[in-house]
Amino acid sequence: MTTTASRHPEDSGQLSFPRHSARTQRFTLGAPRAFTVSPDGERIVFLRSPSGTERSNGLWVLDLVRGGTERIAADPGALLGGRGERLSAQERARRERSREGSAGIVGYATDAAVELAAFALSGRLFTAELRAGTARELPVPGPVLDPRPSPDGRHVAYVARGALRVAGAEGEGDRALAEPESPEVTYGLAEFIAAEEMSRSRGHWWSPDSDRLLVARADDSPVRRWWIADPANPGQEPVQVAYPAAGTPNAEVRLFLYALDGTRTEVVWDRGRHPYLARVHWSSDGAPLLLVQSRDQRTQLHLAVDPASGATRTVHVDEDADWLELLPGVPAWAPDGRLVRIADEGGARVLAVGDRALTGAQLHVRAVLDIGESDVLISASAGAKARSAAAGAPEIGEIHVYRVNELGTERVSDGAGVHSAVRSGAITVLSSARPDRPGADVRVLRDGKELAKIVSYAATPGLSVRLRLTEGGAQRIPCAVLLPSHYRESDGPLPVLMDPYGGPHGQRVVAAHNAHLASQWFADQGFAVVVADGRGTPGRSPAWEKAVKNDFTLVLDDQIEALHGLAGAYPLDLGRVAMRGWSFGGYLSALAVLRRPDVFHAGIAGAPVTDLELYDTHYTERYLGLPSENPDVYDSNSLVRNGELTSRPSPARPLMIIHGMADDNVVVAHSLRLSSALLAAGHPHEVLPLTGVTHMTPQEQVAENLLLLQVDFLRRSLGLQ
Repeated sequence: MTTTASRHPEDSGQLSFPRHSARTQRFTLGAPRAFTVSPDGERIVFLRSPSGTERSNGLWVLDLVRGGTERIAADPGALLGGRGERLSAQERARRERSREGSAGIVGYATDAAVELAAFALSGRLFTAELRAGTARELPVPGPVLDPRPSPDGRHVAYVARGALRVAGAEGEGDRALAEPESPEVTYGLAEFIAAEEMSRSRGHWWSPDSDRLLVARADDSPVRRWWIADPANPGQEPVQVAYPAAGTPNAEVRLFLYALDGTRTEVVWDRGRHPYLARVHWSSDGAPLLLVQSRDQRTQLHLAVDPASGATRTVHVDEDADWLELLPGVPAWAPDGRLVRIADEGGARVLAVGDRALTGAQLHVRAVLDIGESDVLISASAGAKARSAAAGAPEIGEIHVYRVNELGTERVSDGAGVHSAVRSGAITVLSSARPDRPGADVRVLRDGKELAKIVSYAATPGLSVRLRLTEGGAQRIPCAVLLPSHYRESDGPLPVLMDPYGGPHGQRVVAAHNAHLASQWFADQGFAVVVADGRGTPGRSPAWEKAVKNDFTLVLDDQIEALHGLAGAYPLDLGRVAMRGWSFGGYLSALAVLRRPDVFHAGIAGAPVTDLELYDTHYTERYLGLPSENPDVYDSNSLVRNGELTSRPSPARPLMIIHGMADDNVVVAHSLRLSSALLAAGHPHEVLPLTGVTHMTPQEQVAENLLLLQVDFLRRSLGLQ
């Protein structure tokens, strides 16, 4: 086994935590990620920046044949000759959708043998020979988006100016395979709603034989146009964006089979009933496989495509009275041709292969990681049956990796933590973040035995996390409690800061150290910090997630139940309670001080979704339906149109509203409308506009000062020294 020593050039003692966290992008820079294992078991490819404060990722190879040595296969600084990156508007939008804050090589794709990698850098197309460790630029038109080698490594498909193009892997014969008919049309890219809400970040897929591609055509012309302005620069024109708000038209998405000579065949299904193209899978184990959803997301079809005619046949139908969740890694074919999917059956989220469920209520399946000849590799948390049978609090916040087949289930990961894996053949890359130490360990296993570790250059936080994972209230709500590192029982009760996300797709109570660093820093400012994952959050059961159907406001009840349930066991001063949150958490924080000023004495709402009719179709309609059909539901969930909330509460609690002016996901209109409603009601509040900032806050000074300003606001609002 070979292990290279970690490299931490930053001395965290020289920086305050807010500055150190901002400079390291919450201690993610320098950590290895995006692993690919070669099928011959000889190479592992991954991305990593050279230190914990450098944003630019290089493409690396761990060579298992040469004793587990690491070498860089593509250095962005060398490839660009020391010049800075220049990103197109489309590339910036793609990174915003994926919440990508780093630079350099932020994504790559390989051929089937993992011999050739392709990636875009500063809008230019590069390939890397992964055995030789050499990289070069291919002279093609740009700006290049999402390049992908063919499985045989002879071609590279990519998108430039809305056209799907194909070039030879040596740079020869570049040509447009599918060209847009208008500026509103793109070929080969995921539309906004797929990238933002369906976790489908791509729009073209090679055939296993490398002779054809499935290509998505997205037409944004039906989508309403919004304008994102920069008021700090009045001479600059606003940016036009196509934003599909709830109840309004989506982009029209079609799918075509393209041969390399340019001939095309449309893939046909009932797009009227099932307009959402949620997943595409094409492997040598079966015909092209699609997952398409109805607009209300209560029905979805698994469709097999005839590559000769484009006709589809239904393989499986899923239906649900509330909605159907989209999950990673499925649907797909097993090597024996059976359909692999994740389903909500019998009150549990299970792995199904063919017509048989291979897991039960003991596990809550989160994703399919790999499908092998004799098993399926999954990630899962403890299911409802395991929770009800356990004494105390079972595996709170833990996510483990399991091997599953007809004979049973075997856990691959060990110890408390959040574990994930990538596998090919006998080689597994297992990443484990644990609650008692920072960062994540990345181990390379062969048939369960460790071969090597992949080094992390991430900075050490220099902050001791005092974490207690527990459950609160009659519903056994998963909670994390963090006390000041210097706290002693004789210090007495502490003012409380609730620090949730609290909604769909946002699990915050996890058994991992770095996930709680900001909460611990707030605790060290003199607070007892409570993070509670109530109904609507993932990881527990389908019923837990779907309890928020038509009513987001019940998440506030769960925060209160958790708070009061923990008060007897922890030093919580219920006379001084605040809440802070971002995005859905911002909505929850504003809701807290508006609806329950008897419990919450101050709130910080960052980028809050305040009027659900201003948020996108796939997310909002999943939970609340169509505004035209459920106007009362939208009104009751709105912070600005609910009369109960917009009237001045007694007492009126202080609220800080923070919003990035360049946010194209939760647009600043949400906060402006909330501020107007509060002003009309005479409710005191503060608004902090962030010029040039999107839904992310990667700018170092902005991210640092946001933390400091929030602490100052909390101290003022709660009457603390």
